[in-house]
Amino acid sequence: MDLPDSETIRLAAPPGDCRVQWRPSVRARRVSLRICPRAAAVVIILPPRAGRRAGLALLRANGAWAMSRLAALAPVAPFEAGGQVAIGGQEHEIRHDPAARGGAFLHDGALVVTGEAAFLARRVADFLRAEAGRRVGALAAGHAAILGVAPRAIRLKDTRSRWGSCARDGTLAFSWRLVMAPGWVLDYVVAHEVAHLREMNHSARFWAHVARLSPHREAAVAWLRAHGPALLRAGPRAG
Repeated sequence: MDLPDSETIRLAAPPGDCRVQWRPSVRARRVSLRICPRAAAVVIILPPRAGRRAGLALLRANGAWAMSRLAALAPVAPFEAGGQVAIGGQEHEIRHDPAARGGAFLHDGALVVTGEAAFLARRVADFLRAEAGRRVGALAAGHAAILGVAPRAIRLKDTRSRWGSCARDGTLAFSWRLVMAPGWVLDYVVAHEVAHLREMNHSARFWAHVARLSPHREAAVAWLRAHGPALLRAGPRAG
């Protein structure tokens, strides 16, 4: 039986509807669950020989956990006029000025968005992505110079769970949503991935490179654990 990408499952205990996303994985060894904050869904990971029945059995056995985690998600924060968006950890009002020019720009503590209202959310996201690229690029260049390395390329993505990654070919990738976090959180994530250009592991040598680049490891990890899910609830969301 072919699995749908997602579906809504009615749970009996506790009663309620639960959105489920199915994720077959050739690398998974067992059926597992995780929460996707962006989609407000339970992701069920299935190894090659497990099917929908096994996934549903695990979900129903952990229904109370799943429903409590979904209920605890931060509220959706759409990009809309009069709303707020964080940039570098500082809240900015989203101010719509249809008569102005320039797409989107910062002015007097606000993010001013021009043009038609129908394009406002997209222009806010475009601004944040561009700002993320500028900030990530500057941080990566500085950290790479200290370690004597150079990334092959830097890419921005809208990831569901990983804030950054380093590919074997030296390409670094980051979630553009990190631009909403405090600058020291972004600094740590960039330092972490740049350090992988020297050590593609998490050995003691790797962590020594990270410590050399950024003093914020413990605080940044704690901040992302506490506030990262809210970043995934801001603006555009996955279906």
